[in-house]
Amino acid sequence: MSGLPTVRAVMLMLVAVLAVTVAAGGVVVFLDGDLLSSAQEPVRSRPRATPQQQSAAPRLDQIVPTAEPVKDFGAGGPGVTPTPARVLAIAAGTVPRETRLKLARLKHVQKVTVVDAGAVKISGTGLNLLAVDPSGFRSWTPQPVADQPAVWSALARGELVAEAASMRKFGMILGAEYQVDGGPRLRVAASASLGLTGVDGLISADLGRSLGFAQGVAVLLHGKEGKIGEAGVRKALGQGAQVVVLDAAARAAKQQQPAQQPEQPQQVSVGRPSSYLELYKAAATRCPGLSWTVLAAIGQVESGHGRNNGPSSAGALGPMQFMPATWKHYGVDGDGDGKKDIWSPYDAVPGAANYLCANKAGQGGERLRKAIWFYNHSWDYVNKVMSIADAYAKTYA
Repeated sequence: MSGLPTVRAVMLMLVAVLAVTVAAGGVVVFLDGDLLSSAQEPVRSRPRATPQQQSAAPRLDQIVPTAEPVKDFGAGGPGVTPTPARVLAIAAGTVPRETRLKLARLKHVQKVTVVDAGAVKISGTGLNLLAVDPSGFRSWTPQPVADQPAVWSALARGELVAEAASMRKFGMILGAEYQVDGGPRLRVAASASLGLTGVDGLISADLGRSLGFAQGVAVLLHGKEGKIGEAGVRKALGQGAQVVVLDAAARAAKQQQPAQQPEQPQQVSVGRPSSYLELYKAAATRCPGLSWTVLAAIGQVESGHGRNNGPSSAGALGPMQFMPATWKHYGVDGDGDGKKDIWSPYDAVPGAANYLCANKAGQGGERLRKAIWFYNHSWDYVNKVMSIADAYAKTYA
């Protein structure tokens, strides 16, 4: 891990992230600073709960959202044979073809690839990313990652596959969206141990180009474990190149010749949040300044966290009790399955965050209270939601 600081330093120096402005279409009417798209929506009565639903409710982290799982990705893959990188290098500029051929001729090198690289900041936190072609990069990852189609489909959709260690280090949540400073929002679609020291995740080459990543500066070399010489790589790439030996631990282990330990299976995490607690936390990231407890409180009042989805007497639908007209404007595809499903908690909860944010809930204070009032035109409703949100904050502190 000794190469990590230098790799981060050179990547941050080489890459300047281009500002990307994302503008959403549609017409919005303003009056006295308020959004009025829901002004005609009536105060909604809640669907009547059954005796079972009136009993003591389980904790949020025990309630599993009930929508059907995504079916467009199957388990397993096309049998890609992994050729993991033994050496990772960052060149001072685009690596020309002649240099690639020189690297390929080095002793013990069996395979070479060059990809784009860059750094982005999320709320001031820097992430070092490789921008890769999803189909061509599969073999450079460990077998469990290569065999998981959801990982590569996520990259093709423009989403982030994060290094598992970086997820833990930065407190990132699977399925959540994060705002890139000066750029677009990135959804964390999967996490895995990628085996690339100093790399926090992967994005697609197309997305990397839109972010202004340096093209063709990251070099990966595969060969027999522990055999590729660092000096030869440095000489081929020239002055200013940073080189990280990824199999250094294996080289040290061979020198010490300890007793062999069985390999631990690697985990690849994909899919949706596994509980309503995780879902509320992930959805709240869509609206900086909005507490997940507000979404949880609305979810409790509206449907008991998906246990009473309506329709209500006013025609509201789903776990967050959206009126269809409101959903048409503010509904989102929260789980990337290609649909905006008012009945799916994976779409409805982030849709509620989107709607609250459009009404400036992230500003807190009276703006938050007014945004909740827009959700259901009753100040008693607002007070109830705020009281429940406060209780959630104390319970899950």
